[in-house]
Amino acid sequence: MENKGDKDNRKQKQILLHVSIWAVFISFNLMQPRVPSDIMFDRMLFFLIGNMTLFYINYSYLVTHFLLKKKTLLYVVFVLILIFISIAIFNTFSPSFSPSNMGVHPVPRNRPETFFRMRLIGPFIFNVLLVVTGTALRVYTEWNRNERKKKEIEVHKSTTELHFLKNQLNPHFLFNSLNSIYSLTTKKSNDAPEAVITLSELMRYMLYETDNEYVTLTKELEYIQNYLKLQRLRIANNKDVILNIHGVISNQKIRPLLFISFIENAFKYGTDFKGHTEVKIEININQDHLTFKCVNIIGNRNTNKDSSGIGLQNTKERLEFLYPNKHTLEVEERDNRFIVNLSLKLS
Repeated sequence: MENKGDKDNRKQKQILLHVSIWAVFISFNLMQPRVPSDIMFDRMLFFLIGNMTLFYINYSYLVTHFLLKKKTLLYVVFVLILIFISIAIFNTFSPSFSPSNMGVHPVPRNRPETFFRMRLIGPFIFNVLLVVTGTALRVYTEWNRNERKKKEIEVHKSTTELHFLKNQLNPHFLFNSLNSIYSLTTKKSNDAPEAVITLSELMRYMLYETDNEYVTLTKELEYIQNYLKLQRLRIANNKDVILNIHGVISNQKIRPLLFISFIENAFKYGTDFKGHTEVKIEININQDHLTFKCVNIIGNRNTNKDSSGIGLQNTKERLEFLYPNKHTLEVEERDNRFIVNLSLKLS
């Protein structure tokens, strides 16, 4: 969500923009020729009040209630009515337009083109420019606000999906891991202490470290290694459960839990009716470029696909949001195998 500092900064920018618009307007009036200084203040105050009224009725009400709601014809009608009312008031009450005050000859009514130009065309063009400026500013402000809302929704959605990933660590997986550890302890196996440590490290990472926006690539890969260690504990025939990591790992950063849905899905479906499990994962790192490949046999088609489908879809959407134009993802079934290829630019 947007913090208070960002809101205050945006509000200050809006105020500065509006002040700048009216500063230009005042400067325009100050540059008008043949206006005695003793009536300049009255002239400027009259114009400022009138034009600010026109500007903000359009800006605050007409644009939001008609134009942005696709009522374009009504918007144009009301704007024209407002402009002509403004011109009528201008011609009737303006203290600066009295010829005697202006120090010039009256506008000759026997020259209608001059009268028409000074009393109608000029003010009309100026008011239209004022309305267009206000409309453009309001449309941009609303567009910007909607973009911020969309981004906030996407961030919230991404955060929700991350919590979903953290919470979806399969209870059966934990139960089986604990059973495997219990079995090792009853056999007084030397692997039991390491298994307990592996499970605790996995849980610590998921519960505490993945709240950060980024984690180190080293931590994420250690998490995957720990996950596979625990999976191997519960799988009797685990010779085809393989993880290969190649490349130089330095200080690269990555979004947390990007790969776990693919890996969980592989173990969910990667055991055939004979109990043989085949899951092969290969990760290659080349500076800021990472490739992830996960292949599993399709041995368990009766497993409920809804939960795994949601997890995979959420991961795809997270990638689209977190790494736009910085990743390619290919998912396919071929030769009774499910294959995931992910290419990721880390920076």
